[in-house]
Amino acid sequence: MRDNPKFLPVVLLILLSLIWGTSFILIKQGLKVFAPDEVGSLRVAAASIFLLPFALMRVRELSKDDYFKLFVSGLMGIFFPAFLFAWAQTRLESSLAGILNTLSPLWTMIMGAVFFGQYFKGYAIVGIIISFGGAIILTLSRSAGSISGFNVYGLLIVIACALYGTNLNWLKFKIHNLGSITITSVALLLVGPLAATYLFGFTSFTTKLVEVPGAWQAFGFIVLLALMSTAIANLIFTKLVKISTPLFASSVTYIMPIVAVMWGVIDGEHLLIGHFIGMLAILGGVYLANKK
Repeated sequence: MRDNPKFLPVVLLILLSLIWGTSFILIKQGLKVFAPDEVGSLRVAAASIFLLPFALMRVRELSKDDYFKLFVSGLMGIFFPAFLFAWAQTRLESSLAGILNTLSPLWTMIMGAVFFGQYFKGYAIVGIIISFGGAIILTLSRSAGSISGFNVYGLLIVIACALYGTNLNWLKFKIHNLGSITITSVALLLVGPLAATYLFGFTSFTTKLVEVPGAWQAFGFIVLLALMSTAIANLIFTKLVKISTPLFASSVTYIMPIVAVMWGVIDGEHLLIGHFIGMLAILGGVYLANKK
């Protein structure tokens, strides 16, 4: 790999796609025992513990203003999306959740234009329209493949993607002076106690862990989700951006849904024509919006 450094970005891209693409099936496994709020709060709390050593090494370097900005970032980029994705997957196949997640880059553009003075035009606008059309098709598509009735749970993922998009702009324009490891670890340090307090104070998580068969296995899936998707994946993505280009790194958007769909099919999920039309529309729109 040292002899061919160009090979490393490809390896990291594939690894990152596998990790993020697997996240949705792990949420599904956790939901077999735990309620969505338990899955979301456990995910955030576990990730916070995992990156705690990194956060403790960096907290003294930060100002009071940094703490506020990182807390806001933690809420938008980690805390609320963890709950929204878990709630969405109580009524939405994991494969479809993975496809809807590709709306994040589009929301990044939209929020950048609305709140941070960024602009885009031409085929980017066409791409946004096509992708949102695909999202509408997916939210109208039931598991049987019919187009009947609005699935509000798909809208929860759209909201989560909007939070992701807002957070990315917030990081770019408000916390550009901090490193990625500092941002991720300290943001988790600030929102982790909220998740832990909710988990142990307002849910039946501990009771289920002791009394419900299969609870420890579901617990393991959620902890794996926290370590992979919230902690390790962010470190890999940071490295990938540094050794490649943002355009290359963003191509994870196109590979990740394929992994999510493969896991869903393996787990017995059925995708019919309405789902595939929505998927193709979203991916095509994302491609147009990100095209130079």
